[in-house]
Amino acid sequence: MEDKTLQDFLPNKNSSYFKTFNQVKDLTKIREEEVIECIKTVVDPEIPVNLYDLGLIYEIKINDNNDIKIKMTLTNPNCPVAGSMPESVGKSVEKLLNLNSIEVSLVWEPKWNKDLMTEEAKLALDIF
Repeated sequence: MEDKTLQDFLPNKNSSYFKTFNQVKDLTKIREEEVIECIKTVVDPEIPVNLYDLGLIYEIKINDNNDIKIKMTLTNPNCPVAGSMPESVGKSVEKLLNLNSIEVSLVWEPKWNKDLMTEEAKLALDIF
């Protein structure tokens, strides 16, 4: 019997989103705060809190060419909208000026838990 991984149990869902842009670059560096502001417009469809405050964004990397890479997770791997969440995050960031590329990857490690939520999200959901 072969060993199974988490991927073996997940429905066929996109685990990433990638898009490049052919824009004239003045190379004004995009700041992480600008990316976070965009991500905060994406709300979890099952929990009325944005993905950033839920603690679902694990990493934001921005290089000197304004290529942005985001690693995110979900509260539950079997979330029915799991396949659309990386795209939703990516599309929220696409409006930034001077963006060269956006890549959003869905990761499952470390496993999400409520301790990753901001205090604001915990208050909104009455979690203490």
